[in-house]
Amino acid sequence: MRIGLVTEGGYPYATGEARLWCDRLVRGLDRHEFELYALSRSAEQEERGHVPLPPQVTSVRTAPLWAPGDDGRTYGRRERRRFAAAFRELVAGVTTGAAQPFAAGLYALAELAREEGGLYAALRSETAVRALEAACRAPGAGRTLNTVQVCDLLDFVDELERTLRPLSLDWYTGKPVGRLASVDLCHAAAGGIAALPGLLAKRFFGVPLLVTEYGVQLRAHYLEQAGAPLSAAVRALLAAFHGRLAAEIYRQADLVTPGNTHARRWQERCGADRARLRTVYPGMEADRFATAGEDPQAGDPLTLVWVGRIEPAKDLIGLLHAFAEVRREEPAARLRIFGAPARTAESVAYLAHCRALAAQLFPDEAANAVTAGDNPVSFEEIGGPEAPEPADAYASGRVVVLSSVVEGFPISLVEAMFCGRATVSTDAGAVCEVIGGTGLVVPPRNPRALADACLALLRDPERAERLGAAARARALELFTVEQNIAAFREIYLELIARSPAPPGEAVPFGVPAEARVPGTWPTAPAAPTAAAPKRAAAAHHGPAAAPSGPDASADPTTPATAEAPV
Repeated sequence: MRIGLVTEGGYPYATGEARLWCDRLVRGLDRHEFELYALSRSAEQEERGHVPLPPQVTSVRTAPLWAPGDDGRTYGRRERRRFAAAFRELVAGVTTGAAQPFAAGLYALAELAREEGGLYAALRSETAVRALEAACRAPGAGRTLNTVQVCDLLDFVDELERTLRPLSLDWYTGKPVGRLASVDLCHAAAGGIAALPGLLAKRFFGVPLLVTEYGVQLRAHYLEQAGAPLSAAVRALLAAFHGRLAAEIYRQADLVTPGNTHARRWQERCGADRARLRTVYPGMEADRFATAGEDPQAGDPLTLVWVGRIEPAKDLIGLLHAFAEVRREEPAARLRIFGAPARTAESVAYLAHCRALAAQLFPDEAANAVTAGDNPVSFEEIGGPEAPEPADAYASGRVVVLSSVVEGFPISLVEAMFCGRATVSTDAGAVCEVIGGTGLVVPPRNPRALADACLALLRDPERAERLGAAARARALELFTVEQNIAAFREIYLELIARSPAPPGEAVPFGVPAEARVPGTWPTAPAAPTAAAPKRAAAAHHGPAAAPSGPDASADPTTPATAEAPV
């Protein structure tokens, strides 16, 4: 089976869990062929090159979302009319929330880009701005949109052009290897922009579409735009567009695989059919944490451990205040924070603020007058001498803490479970689903409750050990690479088995996989003719008399010197 795997900003270029799960999937399903279609986010990402790929990856095609998609083409009068009609339908669906005009406009723009190109210039034209303004002022549009300004319209069409760049790619023309028409199944590794090529492949060629969302893209967009320097009208337009796009993707996808129930609820609210939703948990390598998991007694029994990316959503401020309460009850307790800030100025400033707060809450302490002071809170990074690997960080204590106020699928929590550590977590995202009764869960933004839960486990090591063992057993059952690969292997076969034949083919798999492999394949031997037995008999018994009669010339094996009787 040939799979077209579509990614955005991840595999095969970026690092992190988004890249790792795709790499594990491709390597685990080595009996299938994969064509990678990568939407890159930056020039630096492409310059670093992609990770080493297994032999089952037959091609990699990259499209830069960060670069303008101007092909230098402009429309004539007929193409301008086609564009104006399609764009009016698209923005009417955005401003009124109607699904049918949005889908009709989106596919009409895709057809125009496929046939004529030139979508970059058209989306930034005066025609597009005027059509958008008319839609915002039309009856049925929201009150926020009725007061839209020209600068808001320009900002929105600029963002819209960036989002719709996948419509102008050459991935949908013809059927050579490396184009989406040649695949048996299209697997989008995320929703939103990453699913657009798969949406068009199904529209143009009837290719089945599978969408996997370990983090709901619409939710990520809402969180990202909350602090963006945009007007209320632009945020409303962008939210409406991405909401309609998500609904269309869920409507057209043959199957959607959320990574947890929390993501599944988001998808259902956006219009996804429950019958086409199937939860597939992310797969993680348990072997990396086997040493720590098999030694529950390792680590300081009075040390709390936090592991993750340092950013405001993780609420380290609340964790530090909770640890202040813990220190009042257990003066020997320590808190080790392993992580680095995200690559944003806000996250770097947040880390500096956390360090300052820790220094203020916990002045350096010394055992006596001749020893150096030591702070019970330490900020460290994985890869240093104290924790060269993530498993070393988790093994440095007996209790792992998660203090997030916003969370998707808590990867650090699963890693702690693989290490057999008891956990104290806040009820955010998919935390309760992942823990499943094997750890303590408290409300977010409640330092007192977080401190009480930590104290309960620090004072009862046997209970902490029991919870850690139960957590490890749960993680080994649900969150391993093996279960993830087995689930997708079954899904691939199921989708192909129930999907209709692609256009131009009478039955599924009418063209064998060998037809797409370079090289010369041996042809089948010709069927034996009626003369074959005669030749075999002649070879066995020696020369035979020449045939006679009027039908003698009908045998092509008759020697040229043989003469028909007079």
